[in-house]
Amino acid sequence: MLRLENIKYSRNSKEIIKGVTINFEDNKITSIIGSNGVGKSTLAYIIMGLSDYKPNDGKIYLDDKDITNFSITERARLGISLLWQEPARFEGLTVKDYLSLGGKIKLDVIKDALNLVRLNPDVYLSRYVDKKLSGGERKRVEIASCILLKPKFLIMDEPDSGIDLMSLDMIVDIMKYLKDNGTGVIVITHREEIATHSDYSYLICDGKVLKSGVCSDIIDYYRSTCDLCDNVNAPKENLI
Repeated sequence: MLRLENIKYSRNSKEIIKGVTINFEDNKITSIIGSNGVGKSTLAYIIMGLSDYKPNDGKIYLDDKDITNFSITERARLGISLLWQEPARFEGLTVKDYLSLGGKIKLDVIKDALNLVRLNPDVYLSRYVDKKLSGGERKRVEIASCILLKPKFLIMDEPDSGIDLMSLDMIVDIMKYLKDNGTGVIVITHREEIATHSDYSYLICDGKVLKSGVCSDIIDYYRSTCDLCDNVNAPKENLI
């Protein structure tokens, strides 16, 4: 289990995360949902351990090990990975070289991962991970790399970003594949079509957990409350 315990985070004197407690179960899909600007991606960076996102208060535990002060590299070694909302470009590096992880991954396994993200290996293995690939293509390559890493927990920050609407089912298939193969999936999204496939959901508003529970209940609440709210950063009910 990956656990956030009363996490608080401020930046430039602005309080962004305000005492968040969340449990992420092994081999489960957990969604963090909410409108834009409520702190979802900030939570992702805190979990991953980015240098500018160290919490001001609270603890982060992985299987009862306190990893609050662990670096991003140390967390990666423990099996925590992040699918970036905007994937990087790598000039001069082919898709094959990028996915081989320094030659550790066999070609057949790489091809399987590309097929899972619906990229033809015969076409893409020799392509370069640079500006000639579209944002959607680079996102798919990035997802394939996460599949090959076989992480204990994968944080998917807005996984549909840069992906056309027709490919949302591919994102869902990948989430289920990861879960079935031993990865706990943390999906950060504002899209109901993605969140509805999670085992458990947390609704974030104004840097706090507004509500948590089974996904169908949270989505119903999100529709009835958040979609009608004039200010997404000002919840109108008591927080729980």
